[in-house]
Amino acid sequence: MAVPKRKTSKSKRNQRRSHHKVSDVNIVEDKKTGEYKLSHHVDLKSGFYNGKKILDI
Repeated sequence: MAVPKRKTSKSKRNQRRSHHKVSDVNIVEDKKTGEYKLSHHVDLKSGFYNGKKILDI
């Protein structure tokens, strides 16, 4: 059975977990309304996506 010979140090443990971070949310400011929204998503207040009216609100 495989058993570690030495205790893993905090430094080594944290180096291994360095890429486990949560990525940032891509929030952009809407050009027309000035409100913040997720990029590549329809603005639910105005109904616009990529400068075109998609939803009738």
